[in-house]
Amino acid sequence: MQLWIAIICIAAAAAVFFATGIFCGIAYRKSFAEKEIGSAEEESKRIVAEAIKTAEAKKKEAVLEGKDEVHRFRNESEKEIADRRKEVQRQERRIQQKEENLDKKLDNLELKDEKLSIKLKEADEKLNEIETIKKSEFEMLEKISGYTAEQAKNYLLSQLEDELTHEKSVKIMEYTEQLKEEADDKARNIITLAIQRLAAEHVAEATISVVPLSSDEMKGRIIGREGRNVRTLETLTGVDLIIDDTPEAITLSCFEPVRREIARVALEKLIADGRIHPARIEEMVEKAKREVEATIKHEGERAVLEAGIHNIHPEIVKLIGRLRYRTSYGQNVLNHSLEVSYLAGMMASELGLDPTMAKRAGLLHDIGKSIDHEIEGTHVQIGVDIARKYKESDAVIHAIQAHHGDVEAKTIVACIVQAADALSAARPGARRENVENFVKRLQKLEEVSSSFEGVENSYAIQAGREIRVMVKPEVVDDERMIPLAREICKKIEDELEYPGQIKVNIIRENRAIEYAK
Repeated sequence: MQLWIAIICIAAAAAVFFATGIFCGIAYRKSFAEKEIGSAEEESKRIVAEAIKTAEAKKKEAVLEGKDEVHRFRNESEKEIADRRKEVQRQERRIQQKEENLDKKLDNLELKDEKLSIKLKEADEKLNEIETIKKSEFEMLEKISGYTAEQAKNYLLSQLEDELTHEKSVKIMEYTEQLKEEADDKARNIITLAIQRLAAEHVAEATISVVPLSSDEMKGRIIGREGRNVRTLETLTGVDLIIDDTPEAITLSCFEPVRREIARVALEKLIADGRIHPARIEEMVEKAKREVEATIKHEGERAVLEAGIHNIHPEIVKLIGRLRYRTSYGQNVLNHSLEVSYLAGMMASELGLDPTMAKRAGLLHDIGKSIDHEIEGTHVQIGVDIARKYKESDAVIHAIQAHHGDVEAKTIVACIVQAADALSAARPGARRENVENFVKRLQKLEEVSSSFEGVENSYAIQAGREIRVMVKPEVVDDERMIPLAREICKKIEDELEYPGQIKVNIIRENRAIEYAK
């Protein structure tokens, strides 16, 4: 029991001691903290005081710098204002001087205006006086000369017109001769080079084809029983077979060359085969058509290749091939088109132009002749429609349209194609002309030349290449001859169609005849 009391007493004493220690520790830490807080407050007060002092110093420094900047800015502003004031003063003085000068000039102008008014008044008075004198002089001249003013004016104008007509004729002659010499030299060189470089065959084709036979007995087999074979062949081909006394030959006659060629090929195949009857004839005609169509395509491709032209529509190539069986005045149109293409390309090269365009236009210029027997209209209009349909260029279309002068040639390519067409048609052996058309052309040429006033007679010579015009000397004088020749040429160009060129030769002759008795 006592032990437990002793333990409790010891525990109580330990607890009291522990509580006392804790209280003492807390009191010590509190006092230490109060000291730290006091020193921190003093330090903060010291820092605040120093910061206030530093701020006051910087404030004073900033105030001083601001005052200096304001002072400097004020000085600069005052200086700038002073400079502007001086400039304004100079401008004011300059404007004042200009105003003074303008006032002086205005005064001078007013003075000159007054003087000018006085002079104009004096001039009007003098003009009236001159008009009066002039009127009196005119009246005096009319009395002396016996002419009124209007009559004298007409007389002077007629004299002046005669002089101008003479001078105009002289100038026209000089310019014409000069231009003709220059143009002839250049054109001769270009055309000569083109002709020398062109090697063309002289071929004339007719409207008939002759098919040779191995013997005259073949004629009877071709005719058939009661002529049925001949009738079948003529019906299928549209060609006339002429079986006469010509030995070992049959003549095919047709103005449509493609049909005539189909009939010739079919007849040759029948003769080679030996079996001639209506069914076989029909079979051979179909084969001949296919063969001719293949030949047409081949000829078109060959012509395009020879001309060196690319990107042509296949349908146009076929139409070009059809020209192989078309003739104009006996001249093969395909060969003619190739000649025109060659000549046009050569002349374009000599002139420094694009030869491809000229060759294309030359090859297609007569393309309308390939189907002109199937479509109404001139071959020129048909060719233009074909070229437009297959998207040819405007230059080619215009060359086709202008190659016979239906429209005025507005491009150099069109002029070149015209010249090449005339060269190909006019060369020796290229074409033939029947006597009736030839005589009509010569008569028309003489009629056109005789239709002018003062023409006494006119004669077409040199196969229509020259027209000699005899004029009345009392009506047409020397000065009138050159204008008359130009007028005749212009009318011939407008009204006639002819290959090549026509020389107009004006002849004026004065004769004095007397008889000694």
